[in-house]
Amino acid sequence: MTQHAHQPVFLTGDEFSIPTFSLLSPEGELYSEADAPTLEKDHARRIYHAMLATRILDERMLAAQRQGRLSFYMQCTGEEAAVVGATAALDDADMIMAQYREQGALMYRGFSIDEFMNQLFGNELDYGKGRQMPIHYGSRKLHYMTISSPLATQIPQATGYAYGQKMAGDGHCTLTFFGEGAASEGDFHAALNMASVHQVPVIFFCRNNGYAISTPAVEQFAADGIAPRAFGYHMHVIRVDGNDILAVYEATRQAREIAVERNQPVLIEAMTYRLAAHSSSDDPSGYRSKNEEEAWRIKDPLLRMQKWLLAKGWWSEDEEASEQERLRREVLDTMKRAEKRSPPPLDSLISDVYADVTPALQQQFDQLKQHIRRYPEAYPRGAKSLDLSVSTDADSQGGE
Repeated sequence: MTQHAHQPVFLTGDEFSIPTFSLLSPEGELYSEADAPTLEKDHARRIYHAMLATRILDERMLAAQRQGRLSFYMQCTGEEAAVVGATAALDDADMIMAQYREQGALMYRGFSIDEFMNQLFGNELDYGKGRQMPIHYGSRKLHYMTISSPLATQIPQATGYAYGQKMAGDGHCTLTFFGEGAASEGDFHAALNMASVHQVPVIFFCRNNGYAISTPAVEQFAADGIAPRAFGYHMHVIRVDGNDILAVYEATRQAREIAVERNQPVLIEAMTYRLAAHSSSDDPSGYRSKNEEEAWRIKDPLLRMQKWLLAKGWWSEDEEASEQERLRREVLDTMKRAEKRSPPPLDSLISDVYADVTPALQQQFDQLKQHIRRYPEAYPRGAKSLDLSVSTDADSQGGE
């Protein structure tokens, strides 16, 4: 209903106060007025295993990057509950369009350590054929759209994909992850407006971790975070404690009901914190204090869920120790295998683009092969891909 005023009334949005949905305290105990979501033991253990495996993968691969074995890496550390909790509340056939810090979603859905490593090292078994930089995963079978580097492009793509799901009527939705920094891109606003106008089953999941690389949230926007923006698009919205696995799970579960059963979009803002650097190229000590980091370590989502599981008798300290050791060994052994594998065939550089390779592209490729054959020592991996009989120093050292 349209309301009329006969004197000017200016509003700033301060009239609205958005609460933060939370169920688990940092000590891993339910708040007195909270009700735990219906979560079976096996499902809860699957969630925790994905969080733990992601944390260990991240620790090991950052170390590998520091050793010069990997060119680049980005960690999910501190945000595992937001990523895995949201994924666990979906149907495994729902589409996920991620930004670049959501490896926990793939871990939950069963992406193997081998598959992670093949992409990170860009070897012959990499689904992307070595064309993407590390952490740009994708999996058709797990309904996880391949990550691309440009910021926020996945957000309007998620709206479009969800429109297709609506037309198909198969009862699925799309969830897209992004950071609060990406919400400053024009793509964010175009996506929300289009989703609301066309009423499509999409969940916009914002990981508000406080920083857009080195820019703190207070310097990114003047309003109260990202959640209030939903009002401008007449969209369902909820703000949740992103370090609380139970709250994230329940918020996303109910958001999925709205998306699938009503064909209406939902915005979720998960308040969390990036405990690690933005990437292996970043040094967070230049823009935030150790005291700030330590205050958030107390809210570590992994420890919070672990305490909850221990209290319910669904996990034990012995299991924790043995599983950590097993995962560390698996990650290290798999990494050694992956970095020894051959690179993708050189001719894969010009495949999958045109039905038939264009004459100009073929000419360029022939020139490339001539160049590599002339200077094989400068391109050891390319030379090996071009001619498997070529032996290089790296091969003799086993890639170590």
